[in-house]
This record gives sequence, structure tokens and C-alpha cells, in this order.
Amino acid sequence: MRTVDAHELDTAARVLATASRLFYAHGVRAVGVEWIVAESGVAKTSLYRHFRTKDDLIAAFLEREDREFWMQWDQAVKPVAGDAMRELMALLDWIGKRVGRAGYRGCPQINVAAEFSDPAHPARKIRARHKAAMFERLKALIGRIGRNEPDEVAHQIALLIDGAFTSDGRLSRIRATRVLQSAACAVIGSEPVRRGRRSV
Repeated sequence: MRTVDAHELDTAARVLATASRLFYAHGVRAVGVEWIVAESGVAKTSLYRHFRTKDDLIAAFLEREDREFWMQWDQAVKPVAGDAMRELMALLDWIGKRVGRAGYRGCPQINVAAEFSDPAHPARKIRARHKAAMFERLKALIGRIGRNEPDEVAHQIALLIDGAFTSDGRLSRIRATRVLQSAACAVIGSEPVRRGRRSV
């Protein structure tokens, strides 16, 4: 087995970081390998040593986004872990902050998958897996809240979240959080959780 040294790992990380920034800002079809090479300062031969094709680089970008998304999701609910309704409110607060930040261009999984019509394309497969994982997490959370039909409610909350992801900067952070939390409570049939008190 070939040993990968620290320099090679740094090269791969630099290529992926550059490609990720460009893909998110401009879309994957608009960004060619030459642009990534120029921005990263990595030779094209080095790029292809780590990523055989542009599709491999797109997949690596989405896999990285997937890992970071779940890590941030877990961090968002950790302070209120054990209280399912508060976890949901904390989750929606995090999403509100996410969609309200400067330069936000939507969910990378949705954006990139929309550029490819072939369901067998890696971007479509990764997006499908990512959204399936989101549904399962929401279903488990709704089940712990104790509402009936957790599948149905989880689908409704997932649609709220994906709607926020495609809001295209129309909602400020505070308004996005308020809209998401109020809508989720209306779906679940509960009052919003305020700081210092439990939901009804």
C-alpha cells in the first residue's frame, strides 16, 4: 500500500477547500478545473492525483458538507439534550442563523443536485442520502416529543427546513428563526418554547 505523506494530504485539503468555496459561490458547472488550479496554486497533475475526475471532486465537496452539517446539528442540540421540544427549537434556531448569515446561497446538497438531471450522478446520490438522514433524525426527534404520526410530522418539518434553505436571503436570522419555530409548533400543536419555560 502506498504511503501518503503530510504534503500530499495538505495538497488534497487545499484543492478541496478551494473547490468547495468556488462550487458554493458559483455553482459546480460554472467552475472548471483550471479555475480551481489557479485559485489553489496546485498543479493540475497534483489535483488529478487526488481526484481522478471533476465528479470525484464534486462528491468530495458534498461529503465534506454532509459531515460538517451533522457535526453542527449535533452541537446545536447538545446544550438542551434530553428535552426533545427544546432540541427542536434549538435546531431551528441554528437553521435560522444559518440561512440568515451574509453570503448564504442555500443548501449545497440541494444546489448541486439541481445542476444534474441524471439520478445516478454522485451529487444526486449524496443528496438523497443526506435528506434521508435528515428525515430519520427528525422522525426520531418528533417521536420523542410524543406526537402522533411522526412520519407525517417529520416530513412537514423537513419541508419547512428545506424551504428555509431555499429562501435566498429573504429572511433575516431573527425572522427566519421565529418563522421556523412558529411554523414547527403549529405543525406539532404546541406553544413555542421560551427561554426559562417548557412547552405546553
